[in-house]
Amino acid sequence: MDHVTTQPIRILIADDHAVVREGLQSLIAIKPDMQVVGEAKDGFEAASKARALQPDVILLDMLMPRMNGLDAICEIKTYLPDARILILTSFAEDDKVLPAIRAGALGYLLKDSSPQELIAAIRDVYHGQSALHPTIARMVIGELRQPTPAPSPVDALTEREIETIQLVAEGLSNQEIAD
Repeated sequence: MDHVTTQPIRILIADDHAVVREGLQSLIAIKPDMQVVGEAKDGFEAASKARALQPDVILLDMLMPRMNGLDAICEIKTYLPDARILILTSFAEDDKVLPAIRAGALGYLLKDSSPQELIAAIRDVYHGQSALHPTIARMVIGELRQPTPAPSPVDALTEREIETIQLVAEGLSNQEIAD
C-alpha cells in the first residue's frame, strides 16, 4: 500500500553509474508520493545539486569520482544540516558504514535490497527515521556491543597528582613535595 503525502517526497539521486540512476528514476517515477528532482554522477555534483535543489531525501552512493560519499555527506551537512541522506551502495565495510552514519546519514542500504525495501527506506528517512539494511544493522549493533576501552589510569589523574608521583619517583619526601 502506497503512503501518499500531500506534496511528493523530492529526491536527489547520486550515483556514478547511469544505469543505476535511470533504474532508480524509473522505480521512483511510478510512486505517486515521490518525485526525482535531480541526478548527480559524482559526490561533487551531489553536494552542489543538494544545495541548489534542497531535496527532501538524498540517495547517495559511497564510492564515486571527484568526491566520495562520505565527503559529500560532510559537505552537504555543512550547509544543509537537516538534510536527510540515505546511502545506497554496494559497500558494507566498517570503514564506510560507521563514518557515514556518524557524519549524518539516516539510512544505509545495500544495492541488493529489494525495490520495496528501498521505497520503504526513502519514506522512513523522509520522516526522520533510520533505515538500515539487515547486514548493516548487525554491524552497527556489533560495534555498539564492543566494550569501550577503559581510560588509562594516568588519564584519570589530575595534573597535580601526576606532578606528585613524579616528585615521589625523584625521591622527594612528603614534606618536600608539600612545600
